[in-house]
Amino acid sequence: MEITRTRPSLYGEIAHGLGFWTDRSAVHEAAAQGRVLQLQQLIEGGAAVNIVSVDSITPLHEACIQGQTQCVRLLLDAGAQVDARNIDGSTPLCDACAAGSLDCVNLLLEYGATVNPPLFTFSPLHEACMGGNSACVQLMIDRGAFMEAHDCHYGTPLHVACARQHYECAKVLLIAGANVNAAKLHETALHHAAKAKNIGLIELLVEFGGNVFARDNLNKKPIHYTSVGSPSFACLQFFENNPLSLQQLSRVAFRRSLGHKAQDAVPGLGLPKNMVKLWVHCGGAVL
Repeated sequence: MEITRTRPSLYGEIAHGLGFWTDRSAVHEAAAQGRVLQLQQLIEGGAAVNIVSVDSITPLHEACIQGQTQCVRLLLDAGAQVDARNIDGSTPLCDACAAGSLDCVNLLLEYGATVNPPLFTFSPLHEACMGGNSACVQLMIDRGAFMEAHDCHYGTPLHVACARQHYECAKVLLIAGANVNAAKLHETALHHAAKAKNIGLIELLVEFGGNVFARDNLNKKPIHYTSVGSPSFACLQFFENNPLSLQQLSRVAFRRSLGHKAQDAVPGLGLPKNMVKLWVHCGGAVL
């Protein structure tokens, strides 16, 4: 998700003239560039840590966008609003996830950052998927992020991961129990993978129960977004003509039944120890 850094043409000019907003301040610059000593001096001198630029970006946003952990801590200690939203609705946690800065993410969580924003808005988990930061994806899930959080434009985090072709992010989501057939205007993640002609993603999604016959709002199946004779077409055609094995269907049913609880439930099923070890080693991908 790109951050809009230009001032809105009309309203922004009016608000700026009335003094509601300010241009980027010295605090913004120091936070963005990681100038810790200067930032500390500015704060000690009484500079406002929650001052916003014309796009409603705070110094904390700037520090998180650039992964400046020390500056993030200084700002938070000085009273920076941990859940401040910029003009796009993004919080510092969104920006830290987009940047893939685990240190910043952990620090923001320590200070009470909200993991799940209001419904139908882009979440930190969406941002982590957009940036291809699978470690942040896992951390957000571990901290209770809603995997079915639905942005009105992008859909679920799984939609985002597949549209951006971030295989590892998609895999983390699916192993954690994300709904593989969640729809955005009837469009599934498999439609995105087909549009991207990404065979790896197509195979991953089908392995986790992706419906190759799902139709979007244009009444098109995933295969309709591939070129006849292409590798992605052949892959989807194979899956259409060859149903999943009983073993695969059992895996899908198991995951669907337990959802995100599957990883915790497996050790208690009384399975052979070697199978449980394999499950843990493969991150749940084998069951």
